[in-house]
Amino acid sequence: MKGMGILILVMLLSTLVASMWNSVPVIKNTAHALLDPSVGALLNWQVTPGFLLIAALITLVTTLVQKYFTDQKTIKELRNESKILSEEMKQYKDHPEKLMELQRKQFEIMGKTMPLTMRPLLYTAIPFVLFLRWFSDYFTLHPIKIVGLSWFWAYFLSSIIFSVIFRKVLKVQ
Repeated sequence: MKGMGILILVMLLSTLVASMWNSVPVIKNTAHALLDPSVGALLNWQVTPGFLLIAALITLVTTLVQKYFTDQKTIKELRNESKILSEEMKQYKDHPEKLMELQRKQFEIMGKTMPLTMRPLLYTAIPFVLFLRWFSDYFTLHPIKIVGLSWFWAYFLSSIIFSVIFRKVLKVQ
């Protein structure tokens, strides 16, 4: 329960940072001072390849944090246990009392898995929010479509694709 409290606190802080973007100049100015000469220069050079490279780098960092800041062995064991329970649940679909018992075990496993898989969020939530707010500012000044999509949807789809690739290559659970 302590872990969930910390997670909720980090999510609230991330939301607070995002909401204070325009009202607390130091947040916005610091992000722009760091990102304009680096990420902004890459986007100014070639927007689509630059954007895809940035999305890939953000996703790679997030994937590496997930790999090295979680107990991959325990997550794999819990997921295997969950898979076995799912298969058993299919066998007992006509036995409600046995099915309820298996579902209870499934929820217990989910309760153990969630804090383990959410831990990386503690390290990536605020930087991620700052990047998204910076992207929003950048693409407000430079309205352009990336592969025919708005910057948000282009980021969303590319990060999913890169995440699948990186998780497979790096064997992240």
